[in-house]
Amino acid sequence: MASQPGAAEAVSCQDCNHECCGTGELKQMAETFKAKDLIITPATILKEKPDPNNLVFGTVFTDHMLTVEWSLNFGWEKPHIKPLENLSLHPGSSALHYAVELFEGMKAYRGVDKKIRLFRPNLNMDRMLRSAARITLPEFDKKELLKCIQELVRLDQEWVPYSTSASLYVRPTFIGTEPSLGVKKPTKALLFVILSPVGPYFSSGSFKPVSLWADPKYIRAWKGGTGDYKVGGNYGASIFAQNEALHYGCQQVLWLCGEDHQITEVGTMNLFLYWINEDGEDELATPPLDGIILPGVTRQSILDLAHKWDEFKVTERYLTMNDLIIALKENRVKEMFGCGTACVVCPVSDVLYKDENIHVPTMENGPKLATRLLNQLTDIQYGREESDWTILVS
Repeated sequence: MASQPGAAEAVSCQDCNHECCGTGELKQMAETFKAKDLIITPATILKEKPDPNNLVFGTVFTDHMLTVEWSLNFGWEKPHIKPLENLSLHPGSSALHYAVELFEGMKAYRGVDKKIRLFRPNLNMDRMLRSAARITLPEFDKKELLKCIQELVRLDQEWVPYSTSASLYVRPTFIGTEPSLGVKKPTKALLFVILSPVGPYFSSGSFKPVSLWADPKYIRAWKGGTGDYKVGGNYGASIFAQNEALHYGCQQVLWLCGEDHQITEVGTMNLFLYWINEDGEDELATPPLDGIILPGVTRQSILDLAHKWDEFKVTERYLTMNDLIIALKENRVKEMFGCGTACVVCPVSDVLYKDENIHVPTMENGPKLATRLLNQLTDIQYGREESDWTILVS
């Protein structure tokens, strides 16, 4: 561990970002914890594993967790895998008052060959580091964190369901823990990872269509904000609208933006529209990453697959509710679906907009494309298809 900097040096570095920091010593402390220094304290009492056919998303947790503490004065401590336990936080911790926190979502899959794989975890690590910079939490070494996560999954590998319809959800989380009520960059932080065996995200099932509620009175994100970062404030602020969607009999919110009611995201998912566009071309379209869209790993994977197939036009473009309504009237819409780590691919059947239920003929059209994408993604995740998108854990 590098030596502690002087007080003046620490203050000056606290007020700048890591790139401009003039002290290489502090920058090294802020960025580095090593998987080779990992301390493992196994649990002495192991819990009973749940039935993979009766899992409720995110309610059951494994035996162990990973924690890594950071402070401005001492940098990163050694990473520690230990029995799952409650956190001890000062009531003045910045995460509790000012949402100085972020999280990630990824999965470990037990393949048909019984091997355990992570799916494109490097993209999650990239996004997590971006979120940390935006929320003023310290830098970390992405490769070292991924190695630590692999060790955690390896230790709790019996919690990865023996099922191709369930998986182990991996939730890295990073919070500011400085006991101060000042609105400022924290001088203490905690990075931790917990694991949860999960089945389908939606209670309706893994590939049942959902209905969406679209009302422009609520806005998820705006340019210059944090909509393209995976921070808790984006999600906590969405729950009120989600409850209203449920009140109207819809399962998710279709977030709109701007006076022209641009289609952006769906609840916890990115959105795709497969249609015949204005020029008569078969097109798979999704809103662009313009600062209000979360760069989803599944979103990127669908784009990558569709580009590789090269069978129809693939576009990141703006779509409005008017575009959708006109296309539906002209019978140009084939499928609409959401996607994300939790749900993988989820068809959309209806949109409630301006008190009118708009039917989307996704299921009437197969849905051929959504099914094909789901099958190829899950074939990769569960080892039925070899791919460099997966990392073998065990």
